[in-house]
Amino acid sequence: MKTRGITAEVFLTAFKTLTRKEQNIFFMEILKNKNVRKDLIDIAIAESRVREKSRPFRDFLKEHEN
Repeated sequence: MKTRGITAEVFLTAFKTLTRKEQNIFFMEILKNKNVRKDLIDIAIAESRVREKSRPFRDFLKEHEN
């Protein structure tokens, strides 16, 4: 593993040792950070739409004009 990933791997290993309640507390603390929360929402949306066919941005704009 590259040196850059070692800290993340140690952190993930420690996280996995927490009880479910402690993991939930950790997530609630993380989600209090507005920027992290917004990033997680964006990731979830992107993952849910990964299999959708792409389309030109101009087509999207035409559909959403007022």
